[in-house]
Amino acid sequence: MQIAEFISAIKMLSDEKGLPEEVVIEAVESALAAAYRKDFGKPGQIIKVELNTQANTMKVFQVYNVLPKDEEKTNPEAQLTLDEAKKFNKKIEEGGAVELPLEAKYDFGRVAAQTAKQVIIQKLREAEREVLYEEFKSKESKIVNATVQRVEGQNVIVDLGKINGIMLVQDQIPGERYYTGQKIKIYVKEVEETAKGPRIIVSRSDVEFVKGLFIQEVPEIEAGSIEIANISREAGSRTKVAVKSNDENLDPVGSVVGQRGTRVQAVLSELGGEKIDIILFDDDLETMLKNALSPATIEKVKFDKKNKVARIWVPDDQLSLAIGKGGQNVRLASKLIGWELDIVKDEQKKTDKKEVKSSKEEQEESTEEDKEEVSETQNKPKEGKQSTGEENKTQEVVENDQQQPVQ
Repeated sequence: MQIAEFISAIKMLSDEKGLPEEVVIEAVESALAAAYRKDFGKPGQIIKVELNTQANTMKVFQVYNVLPKDEEKTNPEAQLTLDEAKKFNKKIEEGGAVELPLEAKYDFGRVAAQTAKQVIIQKLREAEREVLYEEFKSKESKIVNATVQRVEGQNVIVDLGKINGIMLVQDQIPGERYYTGQKIKIYVKEVEETAKGPRIIVSRSDVEFVKGLFIQEVPEIEAGSIEIANISREAGSRTKVAVKSNDENLDPVGSVVGQRGTRVQAVLSELGGEKIDIILFDDDLETMLKNALSPATIEKVKFDKKNKVARIWVPDDQLSLAIGKGGQNVRLASKLIGWELDIVKDEQKKTDKKEVKSSKEEQEESTEEDKEEVSETQNKPKEGKQSTGEENKTQEVVENDQQQPVQ
């Protein structure tokens, strides 16, 4: 076997697989060690092969593990006592290893060659998996471009280039349809290492997907001058994004929305028309709560800090607006601030109106009673006097008596 040609083939294999040359060489060294033990060694031996790509040479060693003093040998072909090991290396210590050189062999048999081939294939596969895992582990929690490869039942398989990812049904945007060849953006949610290689879970329904889209569209967020404080989302329907500025000269809401809404529209187009509320974050809990429940108007808030419950009073005409369709507005606001929200109608104004009306009615009733009393007093005859008829009759008698001549 020509070592120079062999090492040249290793370099070609490295380029073809897209693997570091050191990784391929390590796989080949393991394969040659297995082949050497198969043809020229014993099953219990530990064989090590070293390839020097610069000098185009191959060295072979038999490795012995050095046992502690109180431990007996169970495999003489791979173990040495400390005293035996010191004959080869005086500085050796317990737990170390002694490497004894062996004669290099190049004429491997067919079985050994087949063994070497299988080892190389296995090692290269493991190396490819490891490289892919490290590559996509670095992309975890980021947004990448993907192509829909196929739809399997309720799950969607996407092509990420060197490997496929899977988008489970709970990671899909409700109502969104996927088809083969479709170009989409996805959020790399999790990268798991398995026996069959890395398993990549991707998502479009995660709140971090929305955050990642805004980072791509708003340079101020990536620069750190504007910060996304929190996000609450019901995928496919509505999202609330609370933003704040680390630069007093920047308007966080305006910067995120963009001139004429260009930035937020770019995010909306990727989300398929999902509604997005951009609100201003505030350290004051009550102000933040009012911002989160906008556009509804809040009359009064009472906080139960022990149980993290906020009781909110809103006008009667604002109740449905504060709660939202199916309770969505209050749910998203609750997630955004991390408090349980209890919204009730503000009955205080109604009570005040009722009291004013009741007082007015009482006054009106009192006035009517006074009028009736005055009327009765005017119509009632005075005490000690005759009726009107008797008075007239007496008056006539007196007048007649006055008109009678004196005798």
